Amino acid sequence: MKMRSVNIYISLFCLLLISCGKEEVAQEDFDPFFEKLSEHAFFEGELASLTPAEGVLPYDLNTPLFTDYAHKERFVQVPSGKEIQIEGEELIYPEGTYLIKNFYYWKDEQDKAQGRQLIETRVLHKSAEEWEVANYEWDAEQKEAYRNILGAKKEIAWTDTEGQARKVSYVIPDNNDCKSCHKYNGNVKYIGPKLRNLNKEIAYADGSMNQLQKFQQMAWLPASFSLENASKLPNWEDSHYSLDERARAYLDVNCAHCHSKHGPASNTALFLEYEEEDPHRLGINKGPVSAAQGSGKLIYNITPGRADSSILVYRMNSVETGVAMPEIGRSLIHEEGVALMQDWVNSLR
Repeated sequence: MKMRSVNIYISLFCLLLISCGKEEVAQEDFDPFFEKLSEHAFFEGELASLTPAEGVLPYDLNTPLFTDYAHKERFVQVPSGKEIQIEGEELIYPEGTYLIKNFYYWKDEQDKAQGRQLIETRVLHKSAEEWEVANYEWDAEQKEAYRNILGAKKEIAWTDTEGQARKVSYVIPDNNDCKSCHKYNGNVKYIGPKLRNLNKEIAYADGSMNQLQKFQQMAWLPASFSLENASKLPNWEDSHYSLDERARAYLDVNCAHCHSKHGPASNTALFLEYEEEDPHRLGINKGPVSAAQGSGKLIYNITPGRADSSILVYRMNSVETGVAMPEIGRSLIHEEGVALMQDWVNSLR
């Protein structure tokens, strides 16, 4: 009888180990992304309307990243009962958070009643250690978006605000492209929704409110958080800000995710974050790390008072492979962004 009891205990112990092992494997193999965007239930009603479901909030940025003149509708979903922590300018989103960004073009910017064409939806999911990425490509009928890890190219035509016919070979990035732009200290991280870039009022279904206050109302931010002490990134298009503030905000969002101490271009020692105060690290009278094709045989990243002699402006004003900056995420020149940089560099003394 004693031997039988021992055998029973051993069997139960082995079953427990097997069960734990299965649970660990299941957790390691967990995929936070469905094959169809609709399966996530981020939106209710007709999917293309992008009407957020309960617990999903729209958000907007003071200064957004330029992506070939595409428009974007952004949403965030924070797991119930979890809180976003604040560390300086960084928001530490809890595990299980989703950031959803939808890219589209109006068929006619002068007559939006003609509708829009959704191109892709990019989704970031916060795992225990880092952010994971997935892209969804919208079908021609605008009924569904399907997961696409390989990327694609879409020929898009639209009419701009000046009534001019425009077109672009829009690139839906593959997973590796997404990860290369979102690298931070070797891990994947969000770019746009930082504390200072979210500090603005937007219209919600129940009225207008500052986004950070709305997050606090949703119990997503600590009760101790005070908007009074929160910094605010300038809107680069708002002339109420100084030229320097607008230009630095533009560089922060469009360039600093790579050009920072923690980004993939840290070896260049060209740091374009908004809070950077060292003129040399900002590129003023600073030569490139290597005199490659991208320099255009120019000497400095920024030559004060000489936009036409500045590598930064030269690279922004190009679509040539090996020259254009940013390297990924655009195939058109951002004419307004280039004009801003030219005015800023020419104003430097």
